[in-house]
Amino acid sequence: MTPQASTPAYRRLSVEERRVQLLDAALVLFAHRPPEEVSLDDVAEQAGVSRPLVYRYFPGGKQQLYEAALGSAAAELRLCFDEPRVGPLLARLSRALDRYLAFVDEHDTGFSALLRGGSVVETSQTSGIVDGVRRAAAEHILSHLDVAAPGPRLRMTVRMWITAVEAASLIWLDEDKQPPVDELREWLVEQFLAVLTVTARRDPQTAGLVEALAADL
Repeated sequence: MTPQASTPAYRRLSVEERRVQLLDAALVLFAHRPPEEVSLDDVAEQAGVSRPLVYRYFPGGKQQLYEAALGSAAAELRLCFDEPRVGPLLARLSRALDRYLAFVDEHDTGFSALLRGGSVVETSQTSGIVDGVRRAAAEHILSHLDVAAPGPRLRMTVRMWITAVEAASLIWLDEDKQPPVDELREWLVEQFLAVLTVTARRDPQTAGLVEALAADL
């Protein structure tokens, strides 16, 4: 008898594995199209499952799926700023920005739709998820500054810079990803040092930080 090739055994996905599969499919679509242009049928097709199965895991429909996918993307963005305390601060910041800009590059259309707002699926909850990423990024950066009890001026400066990074990322996408990403990253690091220098004129705490950073240059 001629041996026949064995057919790989079908493996039923666990509830969590199936949920992750559907979220991954949704993220692929949201990464390249505005949320309002993505349907549950699109997600089902991307995942290779039926539409009723998507509803089984996300009975709230597209809104629930979008919020879950957004939460997953937010968790990934938070990790961009989770940098080990190794080497000079500005070098750490550069590595974090490399990961952040790589995320922006990969999720360009979805990133724009997310941060510009105005989506038909935008709610106070989705806005809260996005704001949570900003706050988490600020806390990561402040923790690297090694400043005991950062004051309001320093905290405000860091949060303003994060807003500037978001704005620069959106403009970069509008400008067909020019200048080159390495140049953009270096520019953003230089801006971070520049805004700290301006704040240092009014805040002794920030002045001490700028002096310490200058010693690393």
